[in-house]
Amino acid sequence: MNISQLQQDILKLKKEKDVCILAHSYQAREICEIADFTGDSYKLSVDATKVGSKTILLCGVRFMAETCKILSPDKTVILSAPSAGCDMADQMDKATVAKIKESCPDYTVVAYVNTTADLKTICDVCVTSSSAVKIVKNIENKNILFIPDCNLGSHVAAMCPEKNIKLLNGGCPIHAGVTADEARAAKALYPDAELLVHPECVPAVCEQADYIGSTSGIIDYAQKSDKKEFIIGTEISIAEHLQYMCPDKKFHVLSLKLICPHMKATTLMDVYNCLNGNGGEEIILDDNTINAARRCIDEMIRLGG
Repeated sequence: MNISQLQQDILKLKKEKDVCILAHSYQAREICEIADFTGDSYKLSVDATKVGSKTILLCGVRFMAETCKILSPDKTVILSAPSAGCDMADQMDKATVAKIKESCPDYTVVAYVNTTADLKTICDVCVTSSSAVKIVKNIENKNILFIPDCNLGSHVAAMCPEKNIKLLNGGCPIHAGVTADEARAAKALYPDAELLVHPECVPAVCEQADYIGSTSGIIDYAQKSDKKEFIIGTEISIAEHLQYMCPDKKFHVLSLKLICPHMKATTLMDVYNCLNGNGGEEIILDDNTINAARRCIDEMIRLGG
């Protein structure tokens, strides 16, 4: 079976079974093409709340499927590749952060959306990479404990000098693995290109960027820019997607290290098997976890609105 035929079979099956397919922007092109919605993790969860389908098939990683379930507890949420986790989300657990909270009782705990549902239950507010600066500025408390990504946290701290931001040693090992030397080399190799990077990259890389932003921010910037050449400092799939979106522009990958193995775990065949009832994993969260984790997401909506 070729890719085109498989895609047609998937489109037919999802219509017959009334399944909404969500695909994170880091998914392969052939998966994004059959999705009802594509985008970053939080956008996908919000998209899921607006559809009539009672079954959601998430092509991404586990914390994204959990967030989707938190926002749509009445829907069946299926993670297409059960092995797809997130190294950053798994770095910190509730017990560890609860202990740190005891030593910082006057701090507001800000959790990046790239965290488990269990950890979100003891956090005060959730943020995305695109909303983090705005939300932290809108928090009344000056003292902020930002978890888990110290690189995104450093970016927020630089943009919010009026806040006292405490960081922990966590983050995305894929983005954090890119070095300042690699950024300099890429800029030298492509002198006419603008460097667009995700704030999960280390500060020494971000300092060289022409634009720092979320995945959706990078895509939007590149599409709207009058520039014709870009170096993309996030997961390599974004450079590929942008090539399709903007065929008149050139896109280069900042580093070949920027490959997320968890995002690559999902295949088009996985999606097909899920729709046939032969794959995937239903995300089950108890009511207490859903209600407690929902509070920090609701606070994100309030402060980021």
